[in-house]
Amino acid sequence: MGRLAGKVAVVTAAGQGIGRAIATAFVREGATVWATDLDPAKLDGIGASQARRLDARSSEAVATLADETGPVHVLVNAAGFVHHGKVLNTDDKAWDFSFDLNVTSMHRTIKAFIPGMLAAGKGSIVNIASGAGSVRGIPNRYAYGTTKAAVIG
Repeated sequence: MGRLAGKVAVVTAAGQGIGRAIATAFVREGATVWATDLDPAKLDGIGASQARRLDARSSEAVATLADETGPVHVLVNAAGFVHHGKVLNTDDKAWDFSFDLNVTSMHRTIKAFIPGMLAAGKGSIVNIASGAGSVRGIPNRYAYGTTKAAVIG
């Protein structure tokens, strides 16, 4: 307990799944956690210091959050979408949405938060990938696996 006392963390998609588990663990370890999600109602019960709605697909929203938080010690990119489909039934809209949320949102947050980390001379960025992708192929996860391979890369 207390391993993250005095640290400030931002966790995207903290409303459920891996993001929620990370945000909850960080709070338990004493971090000041800015828990974010597209649906802020999902952030109830985490115990985060700050709960905020964040559309990780919006550069403006991400930049505004970075201004609000100031420099952080940890950035966790957990926002993601699991598209179900194969190459022959994945349309451009699904492909573009998957890449924007699963890959480009990480670029947005890193670009917004890394200046504070560089100025402080330290910081950690955690990008959530998956066993699907470059590690192994998963049936019916064409767009998802491709985006997670990009994250690993």
